[in-house]
Amino acid sequence: MNMDERKTVASSVIQNIILENRSKLSISGVLDVLSFDDQVVILETDLGLLTVKGENLRINKLSIDTSEVIVEGDISGLTYSDKDINKTSNSIFGKIFK
Repeated sequence: MNMDERKTVASSVIQNIILENRSKLSISGVLDVLSFDDQVVILETDLGLLTVKGENLRINKLSIDTSEVIVEGDISGLTYSDKDINKTSNSIFGKIFK
């Protein structure tokens, strides 16, 4: 995804992430919960994959109607990655299977 495509996507999609005291995370624009356990939650959002890391994590609210998720626990990090996982040309696996 080049910069022009990112600007187009970013201007048409609104996503809110609210972190309260590193213990309650409210996220809008969630399409799917791909994986979760007590240390990592992986969410598919309108703007890409969002990985939430921490300890004692739990999904307190999951609403498909409003596309909102609330994660509670000891949150230590949030990381976005590209939405299209198959575009791994710069990763080790992408170089091996090229």
